[in-house]
Order: sequence, then structure tokens, then C-alpha cells
Amino acid sequence: MGRPRFHVVSLGCAKNTVDSESMTALLQASGYAATADASRAEVVIVNTCGFIGPAKEESLRVLRELAGAKRPGQLLLAAGCLTQRYGAEVIAQAPGVDGVLGTRRWADVVEVVRELRQGGSPKPVYHLPDPGPVVMDRPGIPRHAVQGASAYLKIADGCRRPCAFCAIPLIKGTAVSRTPDAILQEATALDRKGVHEINLIAQDTTDYGWDLGIKDGLAILLEDLLRAAPSVDWFRILYAYPGYVTPRLIDTMAAHPRLIPYLDMPLQHAHPDTLRRMRRPANVDWVHRTIETMRQAMPDLALRTTFIVGYPGETEVEFKALLDFVEEMRFDRVGAFTFSFEPGTTSELLGDPVPSAVKDDRRDRLMALQQSISLHNNQSFVGRTLPVLIEGQGDGLSLGRSYRDAPEIDGMVIVEGEAPVGAMVPVRITGALPYDLSGTVVPPPATSKDA
Repeated sequence: MGRPRFHVVSLGCAKNTVDSESMTALLQASGYAATADASRAEVVIVNTCGFIGPAKEESLRVLRELAGAKRPGQLLLAAGCLTQRYGAEVIAQAPGVDGVLGTRRWADVVEVVRELRQGGSPKPVYHLPDPGPVVMDRPGIPRHAVQGASAYLKIADGCRRPCAFCAIPLIKGTAVSRTPDAILQEATALDRKGVHEINLIAQDTTDYGWDLGIKDGLAILLEDLLRAAPSVDWFRILYAYPGYVTPRLIDTMAAHPRLIPYLDMPLQHAHPDTLRRMRRPANVDWVHRTIETMRQAMPDLALRTTFIVGYPGETEVEFKALLDFVEEMRFDRVGAFTFSFEPGTTSELLGDPVPSAVKDDRRDRLMALQQSISLHNNQSFVGRTLPVLIEGQGDGLSLGRSYRDAPEIDGMVIVEGEAPVGAMVPVRITGALPYDLSGTVVPPPATSKDA
């Protein structure tokens, strides 16, 4: 009959993608075969996202669609953030789900599938523990995900921050760092595979090592990673937390070109009163000083941030302060989200008083402003040559990313001609759009033999 087949659908962020890859590795090590076709799989697993309302609805929609398409004997397993947060409610809203696996029990995936296939337990099967530390490592199972010549490497999970709007601590538990040895071993393995880029991810990368008693843990880890993976061209830091970008981290990034001058630091707002209601760091002066210090140390720094508009109590005056802040700081990349009311968070007591139309209008105004800033920033690169990681080609063009573009969330570089996929090539920038750049490959210098 051959090996039983499974299919994994991964929704949500890159951190979920890593968990999906880890579950895939566990199943394959236990004799299961992956298939890209859900209809051919004996077991279908959806690694859900339940961070905010729209993500919850998407996860439920996918589960319902797959449940409706189930063939006799096929099993459907819901895993991840949605199930960790809502448990049995997922079964009620998506009939046909056979098993539920929470974020802190991803390593039980083989056991859950075995229970379901043997039919020895009443359905559905639940693996949802009480709140506790997340499971970070399992011997022999990688905690990274490779996409072409790029990889996401998880260095920690969970979060100990008190943000009022965020359900992540409810879902993931408190922050748990991986051991440096485990991270470095995986980085070495990725280096040997020829990966050009490693994106470091966690709920809060700047909190790395706190639970291990390591001060400035991220800066120390970065220095070790440079030695462990000498052929990796780019190390990128995602999900930094305001107030924890330390002088040592800035100095470390500035001293090593392979630690690319890019930082994703979600700020969420810029008015101190709004930030206090969010239970976020409200020292906006710190943001000004730190960004100025970073830009002095790294003149080509690309800064990405995210903001929430329409948070309970946000007045037009507070929103205008956010617009003025964005105008002044000139971020390279900005993501804007309307507030999503999340039961169980500490912001629940504030309700959801800002009308949807006001939220949408504020998001649109913020993004219109940022679009003009992004275009201006992009135009400053016309005439320069940037290394570009090629990720696709066709019809006489190639698509790639510069150091300024994180996978999946930022812009692209459109390159004339069909450059090799997976290659890092020098591209002279000839054009700029609000979010993307365009250019041509710089040919290698002619040698005397060529002349």
C-alpha cells in the first residue's frame, strides 16, 4: 500500500510556518509521506492562526472547506493558535474536524494521528494542555523553514509582554528561548545547504536569552551565528520590541555587514496616551533617540514597523499625532491594521467603541501618507547597485529581494532578464515604485582574456 500520506496547510505568520515544518519532519520520521494534494492525503492538518478576528475567520473557512471535501476514511486535524485559544469551539464551528492539537503540543502530532487512525479513542482527539511553557525543541527535529534560498529560524517562542490588545501570551504562554547550541547547529546546517538568508524569528527576538539568564542575548547570539554560518550572506532580525534595542545590539549590527541593516520593530502607535491604554512602552522620546542612533551607525538602515488604528479611545488628535510621527520618522516599511476586538485580552474591558468606518478611514489615510514616503525613500536608491536574491523568473523578467525586503511582507526588485533563481546578483536600480524597485543585472567586469 505504500506509506500513508499527509498534507499540511500552514496559515498565519512565519512562526507558524516553522511549526508546520517541524510537524512535517516528525511525521516523515515516523513513516508518513507528504503530499501537495490534500485530496490524496489520508491525513490533512491545518496549522491555524487565531491572532485576530480576520485570521480566525480565515482558519475556520479553510477547515470548513476541507471538512466538506473529506473523502471516506480521511482525517482532518486542526492545530495551532486557533485551537489553542478556542479548543472545542473549533469543532463546533467546523464540523468534520477529527482532532485538535494546540500550539504547545505540536510535538504530539504523530501520537494524535496514530490515535485517530487506530480509532481507539472517542473522536475528536484533543491535545490541549493547561497554560504552561511552549515546546521549543525535539531531538532531531529542526525548528526552521526553508523557502528557496531563504530560511526562517525560530530562536524563541511565547511572550511575557503585557500588551493589552494581544492574545499571544494566552495562546503561546510566556517566553521560552531555545538553547544557543541548538540554534547554532541549525544555522550551520542551513549554511551547508547553501541558504543565502536567515531570518531570525520569535514573538520578541530582543527578549532572547532573558529566561536563560543571558544579558544582551540577541547581540551575543548574532555574533555566534556569524561564526557558525560563515557563508550565509544575510541575517535579518524580525519582531524587535521597543525599549529593548540595546546599544550593544546596534553596535553589533553596525560592525558586521552580514547582519543586514534592517530591523522590524512594531511600534503600534505614537501617542503616549494611546500607548498607555495599549500597555505598550509610551516613551516616544526613546524611539526618536534610538532610531537616530541606529541611523547614525547604519546610514542605509531599513526600518519596518506596524501600527494599530482605531484602538479604543483613540481620538482624532491622537491619530493626528501618529500621522505627524510617521511623517517625521520616514519609515521604509509600514503595516497598518485596524483594531480587532479580542475577548480574553486585557483590552476587552475597553470595548470596541471606534466605528469601523472611522477605523478604515484612518488606516487609508495612514497608508496614503506612507506610500508617498516609501516612494521617496525608494527613489533615493535609483542609480545605486544592490545585491538582490532572485526568487522567480519568467517572460524575460526576474523577481527578487534586496536587503530592504523581508520575505512575504515587503517589496520586490523587478529585474530585467532571467537571472538564476536562488542566486545573489548585483542589480543596478533604474526605477522606483511606491513599494518596489526595478533594475538591471550588473555584468561581471571584463577580464583581459575577454577583451
